[in-house]
Amino acid sequence: MVNTSELERKATPSADLDRAATLQRLIQQRHPLPAHSGLQTIRDRALNLLQDQALPNTKDEEWRFADPSALYAIPFQPAPAVDVESMGDWTVGDWAIATLPIRIVVINGRLSSELSNLESLPPGIAIGSLATADETLQPYLAQQQGMNEVFTALNTASFSDGVVIRIGKNQRLETPIHLLFLTAPSAAPIVTTSRALVIAETGSSATLIEEYGALDGGSSLGTSSLDASNSNPYWTNAVTEVWLGDNAQLHHTRTQREAATAFHIGKTTVSQSRDSRYSLCAVSLGAQFSRHNPEIVLTGLQTETHLNGFTLAVQSQVADTHSLIHFAQPYCIAKQLHKCIANDRARVVFNGKLEVPKAAQQTNAAQLSRNLLLSPKARVDTKPQLEIVADDVKCAHGATVSQLDDEEIFYLQSRGLDRKSACDLLVKGFTAEITEKVPSEELRSRLLQSVLSQIQS
Repeated sequence: MVNTSELERKATPSADLDRAATLQRLIQQRHPLPAHSGLQTIRDRALNLLQDQALPNTKDEEWRFADPSALYAIPFQPAPAVDVESMGDWTVGDWAIATLPIRIVVINGRLSSELSNLESLPPGIAIGSLATADETLQPYLAQQQGMNEVFTALNTASFSDGVVIRIGKNQRLETPIHLLFLTAPSAAPIVTTSRALVIAETGSSATLIEEYGALDGGSSLGTSSLDASNSNPYWTNAVTEVWLGDNAQLHHTRTQREAATAFHIGKTTVSQSRDSRYSLCAVSLGAQFSRHNPEIVLTGLQTETHLNGFTLAVQSQVADTHSLIHFAQPYCIAKQLHKCIANDRARVVFNGKLEVPKAAQQTNAAQLSRNLLLSPKARVDTKPQLEIVADDVKCAHGATVSQLDDEEIFYLQSRGLDRKSACDLLVKGFTAEITEKVPSEELRSRLLQSVLSQIQS
């Protein structure tokens, strides 16, 4: 008889070696910063953090439902710089949104001034490249909670460029900023290190639409993101840091529509000062394996936070969302709603954590996870989590997992719809509560069309 525990003991050292070897290879292959960069100290500090870490696997509590080990079997190389003039048919035209004149394009982790459009940027708003940033960004870059996590530290140790957006004091930007992170096709598996830093100073207000995807040779983005023509695997390792000053406000939309061959691991970290307001609408539709970690730290009194998320996983996709809201001060409000749809053999994971220490009295927080299974083989793992030490709080959480209601389908069919149209209408209704918060009608239409096409494929 084979001893299972003996096999596990024999397999573990090899698996650990693969994780360690992968991490070391990624560190050694990273691109250098420009010689004049003032950010080398930050990269070196992150490199030191990585010396005592290993890439995660399902034995780590935070990763036990979503196994990232498929990453470690692929010899990813750092994404090369792209010559925009030689791109040919590979354009960003389908990703552009006509009603959003302020556009920032980052290809393979590098800001493209040729493809960006900053002509209508008003005074008091500064957008530039991280590669040319100086020491004035050191108090902000890689200074938030959660920067020690291994994929985040790897991003910090590896980035050679990125975007910095600074909204000046009391500046009100009415037009949304469209930030595009795109990966160009490559003959080899590549890893793109995407980085953004957003600083909203005291009394400022802005809207940011942040998107991730692949250059797809001009095919329509209204179709499924899983139909992209790039057949080679690629990995996007993304970090976005947001700093909100006193009474600042940011409406943030984040969409992930990577190709079917992609791996996507992203973190959004936010620090909120007194009286600031932050809202996030995160939509995840693409990639064979994806994970998003929104982490919000309420460092000031009387802040307000709204997290809204929607995840669709079909075929054999794995999509994971791990969120954290930490209340460091009293009198704060936070509301979270996360919705998931899983079809075919897909797996969706949601873990939402609210941390309310003793200092955070008079906290008002609520969290709800709603999930829809469209196939008997699909799976959802949901874990709303409250950690409350304060005794004068109002906190609630809940989770539901269901299927399309046969009675609702029958009712719609009785009104003249066929079964497919009835199911599509119910899916639209389930999705709309999140997508209606996207501040672009054109983007909302694209997202909905992508959802329906993926469910029907």
